[in-house]
Parts: sequence; structure tokens; C-alpha cells
Amino acid sequence: MKISENWLREWVNPSISSDDLVAQITLAGLEVDEVLPVASAFSGVVVGEIISAEQHPNADKLRVCQVTDGQEMFQVVCGAPNARVGIKIPFAKIGAVLGADFKIKKAKLRQVESFGMLCSASELGLSDDHDGIMELPLSAQTGDDFRTYLDLDDKIIDVDLTPNRSDCLSLAGLAREVGVLNKTDVTPVDVQPASVTIEDVFPVRIDAKEACPRYLGRVIRGVNVTAETPLWMVEKLRRSGIRSIDPIVDITNFVMLELGQPMHAFDLTNLSGAVVVRMAQRDEKIVLLDGQTVALREDTLVIADEKMPLAIAGVMGGEGSGVSAETQDIFLESAFFAPLALAGKARSYGLHTDASHRYERGVDATLQEKAMERATALIVAIAGGQVGPIASQQSDEDLPQAAVVTLRRKKLDQYLALSIESELVTDILTRLGLEMLEVSDDTWVTKAPSHRFDIAIEADLIEEVARIYGYDNLPSSMPQAAVNFTPLSEAKSQIQVLRSILVSQGYQEAVTYSFIDPNLSKQFLPNIEPVPLANPISADMGVMRPSLVPGLVKAYLYNQNRQQSRVRLFETGRRFIGSVDALAELDQQQQIAGLIAGTRHSEAWYHNNEKVDFYDLKAHVEALFELNEGGKPTYERSECEYLHPGRSADVYVGGQFVGLMGELHPQLSKALGANQPIYVFDIALEAVLNARLPEYKSVSRFPEVRRDLALLVDRDVPVSALESVITEAAGEAFSKVLVFDIYQGQGIDESKKSVALGLTWQHPSHTLSDEEVNNSVEHIVAALSEHLGAVVRG
Repeated sequence: MKISENWLREWVNPSISSDDLVAQITLAGLEVDEVLPVASAFSGVVVGEIISAEQHPNADKLRVCQVTDGQEMFQVVCGAPNARVGIKIPFAKIGAVLGADFKIKKAKLRQVESFGMLCSASELGLSDDHDGIMELPLSAQTGDDFRTYLDLDDKIIDVDLTPNRSDCLSLAGLAREVGVLNKTDVTPVDVQPASVTIEDVFPVRIDAKEACPRYLGRVIRGVNVTAETPLWMVEKLRRSGIRSIDPIVDITNFVMLELGQPMHAFDLTNLSGAVVVRMAQRDEKIVLLDGQTVALREDTLVIADEKMPLAIAGVMGGEGSGVSAETQDIFLESAFFAPLALAGKARSYGLHTDASHRYERGVDATLQEKAMERATALIVAIAGGQVGPIASQQSDEDLPQAAVVTLRRKKLDQYLALSIESELVTDILTRLGLEMLEVSDDTWVTKAPSHRFDIAIEADLIEEVARIYGYDNLPSSMPQAAVNFTPLSEAKSQIQVLRSILVSQGYQEAVTYSFIDPNLSKQFLPNIEPVPLANPISADMGVMRPSLVPGLVKAYLYNQNRQQSRVRLFETGRRFIGSVDALAELDQQQQIAGLIAGTRHSEAWYHNNEKVDFYDLKAHVEALFELNEGGKPTYERSECEYLHPGRSADVYVGGQFVGLMGELHPQLSKALGANQPIYVFDIALEAVLNARLPEYKSVSRFPEVRRDLALLVDRDVPVSALESVITEAAGEAFSKVLVFDIYQGQGIDESKKSVALGLTWQHPSHTLSDEEVNNSVEHIVAALSEHLGAVVRG
């Protein structure tokens, strides 16, 4: 919220500098983002008056003006279209300096001498308006210094408030805070009930009492909407970041800034029957003041008459009922809306207004009548009019109740690490507006003021005492705690180990969103209904990811579009499978997934630019299982929708499915715009975290013995099945099996394949004899024949 320092000092004026005031506000928890001057630096500018304005003899778009500063006359050539006789304007005399170094000098424009410059608002740094010279009220005293006249030696304080401090979204709230911090009296504006001169009352009714417990309305007839808003009000609005529109709108905005109560004025002639506060009905629409047409939802609170909605309550009024240049009679409203009823409504319609910003955070529920009287007095003073009585409706049981909170001395001392005198604690709480219901040596029973929505529990009072006492006055010390380190289990691998394994293979870790585009989810897993988000960040982040792979593929495509063809990424995180109707049963399994694409090695002169393939991916997956208790994984042909049917595999450990790997389906790759094959894996993290406990085995001093076998087996027999049978039948001295050739083609039945295996034995205590090895080979051949129908190839 932006506020003028001079305006703030009209309410409370502590004897401290501007810098100290800003620092004080920040240290109190109301962080000041920036402090800006209200105008650019300039000097030598006075209030001038145009006495005459004639056409320039040599230029169609220039006028020769005679301007007085109250003592002498000056000839000024001006190109502003609104330069005319009788107006008062900012006049930069010869010698004036605008901005950093622009000095006004005597000039000659098209052979006519000019002694000064008539200034626009933009040239003085007051606004972006440069359409013409700035026009001042006729009451401005000619010859007065312009900076002094507009009180431009002022600063704009931009306070960044946290959502819980809605009480400071007004001049009154900020002044109240500064008064408490400095133990200085606050002088608020004197608000008196308006003199009722007519008996006209427009009826009001509240149908949604829980959402709107209080609603006030007043008829004011005969207002002059074309009246000029006083310059002092225009300036205060400008310095708060609000543009002047017309006197009625300006006054409602001014009261909102001054007291914190948003208000709205309707054109009375456009209202029918009664004003009704209700929930929107099905298929209702409204054209808002900004011109957009909005289809209202049934959970939206609206202000309506007997025919149609007039406004989205607490957000924005409708175009059809708003004040216009023809308006003569107005209906002025002031209401309290429950914050929960309005929370998120403006954003759901793509809107954000000053009113919604305040109502969503909470407005003082006792402020409505005071704001009504203040606005009425200003309207009558500026735009005239006859005032009717206030029509009021309220539901007492739905209005917020003041919280009664107890503060204990023991807790206060414990949290602040020091003991503050009881009298000072009482003084701080009293100055904050809390009512003391009971005070003793070690207890304060308080009642929160209506403007402090955020005071509800004891910790809130402790924070308030600390804040006003001064955070910088509290002692500082390092926290002390006994830290018990939990020993790491050797039966579990650490996720950092897995990350290191993949990084050593050239991978980089990625962190993608847990929610993805619904369409992307359907492309990868059409048979899984993803879990939708109730309030997504954007349309392309609408569902929880059923797999980590789509996010990694999207990251790859991002890199591909930036000329990065060799990509290796991995990610650990949760995938979500289940139903939004049974969130308690949602499967949120931790996964580790990876992606490779491009060349096998980085570009270099000493190797070819070979592309990665399925077996590169397989090697990386098996590296993850190297320390696994269940041993090496086994594989079966995968039926996954997003993988290539001939270059993919399901991964099993101990007969249990733990994941999958393979090439992305070519059709999917093409649809996504990939320009080369992409290989991915997605493994259950728990499956690779079960570590094999270290077990010492002495290194054998005796030589290895190797035998090679060439086997004919059916084409659909996986090599892993051969390895499994061999390992079981080879005996205790068997060391390892190696596949060094697979052949299919001429000389072999089309239904068969030839697999060449290298078998190795090594005994820890003696050198193996040929007889021992030959017996083992015979057992292996027999087992392969029995279980897999394998035949030794001659």
C-alpha cells in the first residue's frame, strides 16, 4: 500500500525524521518496499495565469501567450492544445531547473521570443499525462511557489503488508501503528452524522447473511457528478497510486484509503425494487465496469436488484448501474463481507481490485457506518446533494466476535528470553487497542479490537509485545540442543549413492513439477485417469503426474529446442495414481527415472558419433542394481503404451515387477516433436535401496577355467533364463557367465537363435581338474535341455 508521508503526519506526527519513520515501520513488521519522491526535482516553477493567447504567426500548432506571475508579464510560446485565457498553470520562469539539469533559458521559436515554459504534469514528474499543460484550480494564488502550493516536498511510502495485517491497509491503520510505536496521540478525522434533508429510502435485503452480515445503503439526490474533485484529494489519491475519475468515485476511493472501508455508488435511476445481497443464480451474467462480460458461478456473492445483478460483491460494480456523467441521484453502499466468502473469488474471474484486496484479508466489521457518514459529508461538500437516512440490515449472529485471549507471564518470558515490566506490557497491549478484562501479576486477559482479525491465540499477543517493545531490544543467543545422530543402516543404500552412480554415467539431475498437462498425461498413459487439481497454477499443470517420464521428456524437448542434442537427465520423486474420490488411498510411490538421447560420447576426435541404444540404457539401470540385495534384475517384454514394443522391457527383482525401460514409442516421439530416439527408465526407488550387506570373501589363488558353449534355443527364450538355469546347475565353484555372441540367420531354423556363452569356474581352495569342469558342463547342458529345450550347437 502506498501512502503520502505528509498525509500520514496529518494524523500522527512523531518527532522523528523520515528515514527513522521508515525504519521504525519496517522493524515493526510492516516492511517498507521503497520510498519515492512525489514529484521530480525542479525549482523556479510558480503558479502562473494566462492573460492572453494568440495564434503564432509562423506556426499552426503554436500559440503566443501572455503569462503573469502576479507581478510582471511574460511572453511564452506554447504548443499545448489547452493553452487558453483565464487558466492557471505551472510556469517555469527563466532560470528554472527541471529534472537533473534541464535549465529554462530565453528562446526563440519560429522568430518569436519565449521567456519561460508552461509545464505539463509529466514534465514535473507528477504523472504520465503529457497531453497538455497542467491546469490548476482558479483559487490558486498567482506567483506562489508551485512546490509549496502542492506540498511536493513529500515522500510516498510503499508498505508491503503481510496478509494478516489488513488493519494497516488504510491511513487510519498505519497512523494507529505509528502512534503506538512512538507513544504519540493519533488525531483521526472528525466524522459527524450527516444532516438528513430528505426521507427517501431505497430498501435493502440480505439473503446471504453468513457471507454478508451487515449492509448499509443511503440515497443522495441532486449530486453534481461534473463537479471538480479538489486538488488536495486528487493529489492524495495520486500519491496512493489511484487515478482521479469523477468526484463520486474519487470520494469512495479516498474513504477506502483513509479509513480502510471499500465503498461503491450506484446510479439510483438504474435500480429496480430493492437492493438484494444474495448468491448468484445459475446462468446469470454481468457486464463489469471494465467492460468485460462475466458468467457468474453460483458460489459468488452479488449485489443485485429485483431484476439483475448489479455488482460482484466486494470486487467490482456493473457497468449498467455505475455512476455516469448523467447521474443525478446515487445509492451509496457500505458493507461488511466475510473474508472466507470472498477469498479467491476475484482471482477466479481474472480480477484484482483494491476492494477485493481488502475484503479478502478482512475489514473492520464496525467501520461501515463511520465510512458512510464520512463519504456522505465529502459528497455534499464537493458535489452537493440532499441526504436521506441510512437503510441498514445486519445479522448479529453472523458478525465476527472479538477474541478473548489470555497472556501468561511465564510464556511471555519464555518466548522473549527476558522479563518485561508488567506495567510496560499492560501499556503496550492497551495502546494496541486491546481491552483489559483482567490483569494480575502473571496474567493478562484481553479482548481483541474489531480491526485486529489476526489476534486469536496467546502467541499473537507475545508477538505484538515483542514487536512494539522492539525486536532489536530482545537478547540474541545461539540456540542450544542435544543432537543425537541416527546411525545409517547398511541394509539400505542412500539415495545420494544412486545419484552419484547416475552422475558418473553423465546424467544431470532434474527437478520437474509434480503436476503436468492433462493432454500430455493422456499421450503417455491413456488408460490411467490422472488425479486432477482443484485449483491448478495454469491449464497446462492441471493433473498430478502418474509417471516421472512425461516431465523428463518435456525437459528433453526444452533442451532440444535450444540445440542441445546429447541429453542425460534423471529425477527422483513421487508419482500419483488413484482417484480424486479416494485421496486417502492415493498411491504416491517414490520413483527414480532417467532419460538418455543423442550420442554415446561427447563430441571428440578419438571416437565416432555413435548414438545411444537400448543396451546403453540397460547398462545404466543395472548399475543402479549393482549393490542391490536382490541381485541383478531380470527382464520381460514390456507392454507399456508409451514404449517401443520391440525395444523395451519390464524390470523384475526377485520375481517382483519394479519398473520398466526402453525406447519411447516412435509415434509418440514424432507427435511430441523429438528429432531422435529417446530412451527412458522408470524404477521404483525402494527396489534399488535394499542394499546387499558387505561380506568378505578371500581372493582365490587358483586359476580360472573357462568353457564356451554355443546353444540353439527358441527365439523367444530370454538370455536371462539361460543365465538363471546355468547358475543353478553349475555348482559351487561356478564364477560367472558371459554372453559373447547371438546369431540368427542362414543355417539356423527361423524359429531358433544361437547363443554363445562363456562359462567361468574358480575354486577357492584348489585348482579345478578337467573332470570336475566337464561334469559341471554336462549338468548345465542337461538342465538347459530339460528346462528350456536348448541344444548344443555342433
